[in-house]
Amino acid sequence: MLKKYMRDPSLIILTTNIGIKDNQSYEEISVEILDRQVRKSRTKEVASVKVLWRNRFVEEATWEAEEDMKKIYPHLFEPGEIPNQGTNSFLGTF
Repeated sequence: MLKKYMRDPSLIILTTNIGIKDNQSYEEISVEILDRQVRKSRTKEVASVKVLWRNRFVEEATWEAEEDMKKIYPHLFEPGEIPNQGTNSFLGTF
């Protein structure tokens, strides 16, 4: 059985006092390098690494440019840290 609600003005929270930032973004932090591959075209080679991000599953890992990742996360590229250091080549037709 429902009872009648008695309104209490002292329980009202003013939303103007809450500070909300306009930028509600956060920075993803890489945890581990899972794989490495080199894609070859006729004129150049592009090295990529598969990156596992914090708070993500392995299935959600992304391929990123190796050069960019070395600049941002150099600690991930210490000797012996990259598994499968062989190159998986992809011959694309351009």
